[in-house]
Amino acid sequence: MGFLDGKNGLVFGVANDRSIATGIAQACHAQGARIGYTHLPGEKMERRVRQAVEELDPTFLVPCDVSDDQQIQAAFAAAKEQLGQIDFLVHSLAFADRKDLTQPFYQTSREGFRLALDVSAYSLVAVTRELMNVQPEGNCSVMTMSYLGAERAVPKYNVMGVAKAALEAVVRYLALDLGSQNVRVNGISAGPIKTLAAMAVGDFGQMLDFAAQKAPLQRNVDQDEVGKTGVYLASDLSSGVTGEVIYVDAGYNIVGL
Repeated sequence: MGFLDGKNGLVFGVANDRSIATGIAQACHAQGARIGYTHLPGEKMERRVRQAVEELDPTFLVPCDVSDDQQIQAAFAAAKEQLGQIDFLVHSLAFADRKDLTQPFYQTSREGFRLALDVSAYSLVAVTRELMNVQPEGNCSVMTMSYLGAERAVPKYNVMGVAKAALEAVVRYLALDLGSQNVRVNGISAGPIKTLAAMAVGDFGQMLDFAAQKAPLQRNVDQDEVGKTGVYLASDLSSGVTGEVIYVDAGYNIVGL
């Protein structure tokens, strides 16, 4: 018996087998969940995601660019048809122009700012709204991925830190809006992990080394550890938890120096 036997999930954000979303999907599948996945449009991205989740018996894969509301609607229509009840939703999406993660923050362009906030923060509003459109009765756990740069100024994290701060505020406001329909909305703030998205951040290797030196556990975390917290949030074990951001960073966030 698994913690997620009989539960169905929809996962946004698998890019390859090293994605945080992949770690969460693996952990949830191991606990009995049935899961559908989205991927960015295009044969190359579909192939990459399919390879990442092929051992997890994916219920379906559907293209979805979360900056396009029609694609979001199509993804949820497929989820409702294939899964029926959607018990948990994983939002593991972030994007910023590479130059905005390497040049000084004050040089962020208006379009770069808009793009980062749209894909990395507003998309949680968009997918949760569509969840409620296809499943107005609610009864779902929604989780998203954040990082310490949401509340502290992390060198080279730049506009993504601002986007993550907005994302964490979105978590709280959605939790307030939807609690009466038994929709729980939470975030996971993971420590630095080598993912495709993370490698776009300037000096990312230094971030990894510094976090491992300063964290109380004296190491970094990995996708598997984030996945375990994903299982907790997807399951009834967290039935009384909403509007929270849970740190999975080997304790780094508590350290002053």
